[in-house]
Amino acid sequence: MPAETRLFRCLKDNYGVLVHDPATGATASIDAPEAAPVEAALKASGWKLTDILVTHHHADHTDGIKALKDEYKCRVVAPAGEAAKIPAVDETVREGDTVKVGSLVANVIETPGHTLGHIAYWFHGDKLAFVGDTLFSIGCGRVIEGTPAQMWASLKKLRDLPNDTEIFCGHEYTLANIKFARTVEPDNPVLAARESQARKQIEEGEPTIPTTIGDEKLANCFLRADLPEVAAGIGMAGKPAVEVFTEIRARKNKF
Repeated sequence: MPAETRLFRCLKDNYGVLVHDPATGATASIDAPEAAPVEAALKASGWKLTDILVTHHHADHTDGIKALKDEYKCRVVAPAGEAAKIPAVDETVREGDTVKVGSLVANVIETPGHTLGHIAYWFHGDKLAFVGDTLFSIGCGRVIEGTPAQMWASLKKLRDLPNDTEIFCGHEYTLANIKFARTVEPDNPVLAARESQARKQIEEGEPTIPTTIGDEKLANCFLRADLPEVAAGIGMAGKPAVEVFTEIRARKNKF
């Protein structure tokens, strides 16, 4: 039976999401920005929390862990490189490991850059990827602990996932990201279409995620830094992709 998901807002602009295995009843929360919205989503769905899968150590992704574990006695899985900074960890994982939520299986992908130990969870059988703050809809995370080269390498890993992989990220940033992306690729027709779509979704109170890898490859300038037209568009024709990415990320930081 395919995985079921339930997406909901947390804090100011965070997303929480539950992943449910209907075959076994197991349910994972991807990160835990705060406990109350997770509990509300569980109550609305009738699901029981069995796992929390953590992408990285930042408080806006971990502050709800302790309360949820105290209430549900759930397993907490976290990146090995950041476990010391995350509360109540039961199991640590690294690149190449797998995590099971009931009968659902996720591959762990290390995606350093935003933080040094950041990971993503790819449920390949269900065409779902939970990428935390590495990749956003039409954006990418700020490079805080790592280097631009690390972030670019991480984004390429995610870009290599199948085009029909649905991407769930940690924040609702799509319209702001599109506004910036149009300064890099003002004539990209796919980007213009995404802007119209996102505005409609926001006006109707709907989330702009999930997105897909295929859609992001057509419109997300951070994934497109190795395309000649993107480099030329910012005056860096012929420059290495990592330098182009670094420049785009630097411009976004100041935007």
